[in-house]
Amino acid sequence: MDEESRGRTIENYDIQRLLECLPHRYPLLLVDRIVEARGDEYCVGVKNVTYNEPQFQGHFPGKPVMPGVLLIEGMAQTAGALCVASQSVGAKPSVVYLMTVDKAKFRKPVTPGDQVRYQMTRIAHRRNIWWYRGEAMVDGVLVCEATVSAMVVTE
Repeated sequence: MDEESRGRTIENYDIQRLLECLPHRYPLLLVDRIVEARGDEYCVGVKNVTYNEPQFQGHFPGKPVMPGVLLIEGMAQTAGALCVASQSVGAKPSVVYLMTVDKAKFRKPVTPGDQVRYQMTRIAHRRNIWWYRGEAMVDGVLVCEATVSAMVVTE
């Protein structure tokens, strides 16, 4: 990405763009859309939580709750799509790997019918490694937070 476009706001990554950026597919694609992005600095991803997702068969029958680890994975995928999209145009396809999860806190259960908004803010970027601070929000309420790092590998 050139210097001029690095700071611009991209209004939307639809599902097609996410599929180009991420290797994840159903049932492990945990972000449906990126509704706001500024270069590799900041983005907001959206996940619509539905009852027919496979984790709800066992977590927990009769009282479905989104597993916290999947909220963290959704944060990582949202940031990962941003990292891959920020690579130079014409670069070889990239894969992004989650490296660390720090300071994870789960504040409130997420259940079917909720829309999770992953707000990811870049903390640092060195070579092929990015660090992001993430907050998962439902209806403006913080439900999960963590710091994640990821490494982009060119294949």
